[in-house]
Amino acid sequence: MADITDIKSIIYTEKTLGMQEDGVIVVQTSTRMTKTGLKEVFREYFGIVPNKINSLNQSGKTKRFRGVQGKQNNFKKFYVTLPEGAQIESLAV
Repeated sequence: MADITDIKSIIYTEKTLGMQEDGVIVVQTSTRMTKTGLKEVFREYFGIVPNKINSLNQSGKTKRFRGVQGKQNNFKKFYVTLPEGAQIESLAV
């Protein structure tokens, strides 16, 4: 079952801040999170039922650090459309 600990962060970029004005937030999660699991987390912890959820698997980049090649972790990104007028307390400005 999905848990709030599977949510790693909320992504804040210039693009996502513009999307937040339209009621869409972008959430970075672990790769095991599903759409229904994320919907349950939003219902249980935030008291909001999202209208729509789109998901995206993001593979980790290959990077070089001090001559040693490594790979960043894979993660899942969700675009969550909130109902009109709904806000999450931690995101309220």
